[in-house]
Amino acid sequence: ALRETDTFDTFFESSWYFARYASPHETDCGFKKDLANHWLPVDQYIGGIEHAVLHLLYARFFTKALRDCGYLDIDEPFKGLFTQGMVCHETYKDVDGNWLFPTEVEKKPDGTAVKIKDGTPVTVGRSEKMSKSKYNLVDPETILSTYGADAARVFMLSDTPPERDLEWTEAGIDGAWRYINRLWRMAVACPAETKQPEKLSAAAEKLIRAAHKAVALVTDDLDKLRFNVALARLRELTNAVGDLKINDDGDKYAYRFAFETLVRLMSPIAPHITEEMWHNLGHDTLLAAEKWPEADASMAADDTVTMAVQVMGKMRGTIEIAKDSDDEAVKAAALALPTVKAQLEGKTIRKIIVVKNKIVNVVAA
Repeated sequence: ALRETDTFDTFFESSWYFARYASPHETDCGFKKDLANHWLPVDQYIGGIEHAVLHLLYARFFTKALRDCGYLDIDEPFKGLFTQGMVCHETYKDVDGNWLFPTEVEKKPDGTAVKIKDGTPVTVGRSEKMSKSKYNLVDPETILSTYGADAARVFMLSDTPPERDLEWTEAGIDGAWRYINRLWRMAVACPAETKQPEKLSAAAEKLIRAAHKAVALVTDDLDKLRFNVALARLRELTNAVGDLKINDDGDKYAYRFAFETLVRLMSPIAPHITEEMWHNLGHDTLLAAEKWPEADASMAADDTVTMAVQVMGKMRGTIEIAKDSDDEAVKAAALALPTVKAQLEGKTIRKIIVVKNKIVNVVAA
């Protein structure tokens, strides 16, 4: 007789697979202790809340049991835990109480909903985790054929912090799709590769600095799983590139440098369209095989700061000034603000307090 060996629950079977990954070729044992000790613990554990309750518990139990039995020397299987949110959608029921798919429902401008098939009223329920049992699913094939995989990825990563639930909306993915299209138009309009001239316009230098700053910040955001923040910064860089008026070769150089930087930073988020952009920009290599961009620290550093100006502790405006400016220059800039002048009219300045690179507070009576 042939005995069935696959008899355990999947959570049970997956509670030690990370040790097998560290030693995958063994035929006479599950894993070798020296290899498992070398590679483990896993650096980052990512899962939904049900994983944190069930699988994480089982994996920790197995690891401690294997340690006590002499198969491992580690105490914990994972160094870091990140609990991701769920993708949610409204729920719908017909007049008979049957669940309906979103594709079976038409939403009216007044907020009501009807069944597309026969026009009967539909009860709109609260937004819940997408579930096959409640039919509140969006077919991936429909999303991919309508918007493309990259737009779906951009929407899911940019709309909400990854640890919070994501509300799936047509408006949200439509906005991501329009952003992808904007990037493509910018790629088509991107100037040909140009040598960096000896002198750059102030606008060109500002854009290059913005690109270096984006590299530093986006790299840090991705490392810390702040995907929505990273995408916000990439949109800022997109706007900065789009705002540049090209008047000379220096501007062309700055535009191409910043846009290529933007494409490279976008590649983990929207890999398909960025590969096409990279090819259309004249490169014959795969973007995925390129080295990750590195920021020039001197270019990424802020050379100006925005300081709040207060009069008697109340905010009256802001000043943009060179970083680490001396106090006298800061005071002069603050007192030159029209809103500050209006507040000080007929009063005597007693003291001006300057908090370096942050706040100016004028005390008057």
